[in-house]
Amino acid sequence: MWRVIGQPRVISLFQRSLEKGSLAHAYLFVGPPHVGKMTLAVNLAQVLNCQENEPPCMECDSCQKIARAKHADVQIIGLADASDKNETKNKAEIGIEQIRRLQHSASLPPFEGRYKVFIIDGAEYLSIEAANCLLKTLEEPFEKVLFILSAKNIGSIPDTVISRCQKLELMPVSANEIEKELINNRGIGEQKARILSKLCRGCIGWAISASVDDELLEHYCKDRGEMLDIISYNYEERFEYAARLARQFSKKREITLEVLNLWIDLWRDLLLIKTGLTGIIINIDIAEKLNQIAGGISLLDIRRFIKKTQEAMQNLRRNANPRLVLEVLMLDMPERKKERIRS
Repeated sequence: MWRVIGQPRVISLFQRSLEKGSLAHAYLFVGPPHVGKMTLAVNLAQVLNCQENEPPCMECDSCQKIARAKHADVQIIGLADASDKNETKNKAEIGIEQIRRLQHSASLPPFEGRYKVFIIDGAEYLSIEAANCLLKTLEEPFEKVLFILSAKNIGSIPDTVISRCQKLELMPVSANEIEKELINNRGIGEQKARILSKLCRGCIGWAISASVDDELLEHYCKDRGEMLDIISYNYEERFEYAARLARQFSKKREITLEVLNLWIDLWRDLLLIKTGLTGIIINIDIAEKLNQIAGGISLLDIRRFIKKTQEAMQNLRRNANPRLVLEVLMLDMPERKKERIRS
């Protein structure tokens, strides 16, 4: 039984390919974080190595080992590669040595299963040397070997690598489908399920994790609260906030980019409230507070700041000075107008 939720088109494609024996030798899964890319990759590895007649059974020894990342023929390569004992924990790229080890392993026959499956998690972080090294393997595929590349975006992946893979986009899951999954299959209460289904922005993995890990939701709400408070901060306080984000970016850039994504979500909600579309906002649990904030900011200023935030994200990805980019963003943030006191 496939464990991927909300991706029927992709599952149907794989089922047809498996029935016809026309599986590609390499796939590229593209989609936002927590949308189900890794779940799909692991499921596919289970299908190819399942010991029962209707794969994936999720019960056989092979399926269980793959689920626990203990199967000899299924390897996950990424920034947090367990085999890189001499590497720092916060690597910025997937290096060529990791791909060379992959090549050597791919040249050997399967050890305990029918297929060897190599999952490259975060393919956008492949170094140029690593990508070129991988290209040679993709151009001359080995029998009974499948490569799965997973990426949030493909902008930094060489076109030559992309062209050797069958690209599949995993789209965000609808809020209604996520809400039903949380209520019917996860035992979550209706109110909490509705809130999580909105906050996750279609990334069901986050909603499932937050449904069982209260700290994850608390951390989200804490970050969101600080972002709303900063609208009323003076420039000195805003610059202090920008400095903290810049320091964070130098250590874990993806966390900072996710913060800016959250900024865009919040300001999108303000935009929707200003235009009377309150029924489709993401942050439904703080709708009243957002409505109060929206009353003090013009529609034009909201639209401008969303655009400025998107530009800031692009500049950070282009390796611009993070502190300068974030300080400019703080200057661009509209100030909330104080309500007039009526006599």
